[in-house]
Amino acid sequence: MPPVDNHDVYAHVRVLIGVVLALGLTHILSGIGRMFKYPERWKLWPVHLLWVAIVLLSAIHFWWWEFGLIRIGPWRFELFLFVLLYAFLFYLLANLLFPADMGDFKGFEDYFMARRRWFFGLFALTLPMDLVDTLVKGRAYFESLGVEYPVRLGITLILCAIAARTASRRFHLVFAALYLVYLLSWILRLYRLELPL
Repeated sequence: MPPVDNHDVYAHVRVLIGVVLALGLTHILSGIGRMFKYPERWKLWPVHLLWVAIVLLSAIHFWWWEFGLIRIGPWRFELFLFVLLYAFLFYLLANLLFPADMGDFKGFEDYFMARRRWFFGLFALTLPMDLVDTLVKGRAYFESLGVEYPVRLGITLILCAIAARTASRRFHLVFAALYLVYLLSWILRLYRLELPL
């Protein structure tokens, strides 16, 4: 099929991305609801809660970020597939954070540490996907993000590789806390948002 240069195609793509992301966000919110409903069932862990916040915020940011795809064209199936696969990563991360069954794990700490290679492997995949997604939106757009953007991706990729291998609870806490603070800072600066005081 030849490329299609039509805003209707973009609307179609956006709806499908929205459905996938909505399923992931619903899964996270449902998991948070279960934590409130049954606090005695699973022992909570601050690192897990930080990653829940990071994935929730990242998925919401990705959803907003994809409005930039309206500027590109013509649309091809490969681009549609790429963007859809990117959205799938957030759904998979949501499912890793809140499994349907915790099995014999005593709490989220045991579960998260046992699944950390999968979690950080998938999270690391979002980084080159983000880079390609940004490049698709055009060179001018990529350059508008400055040198901080590729440096952030590179450093985060290295930290994900370390997090996938290390069982150091201190490293995981520091990484998650700093990443959440940085992500909030990046979003506030990117969209020039001001926090009400």
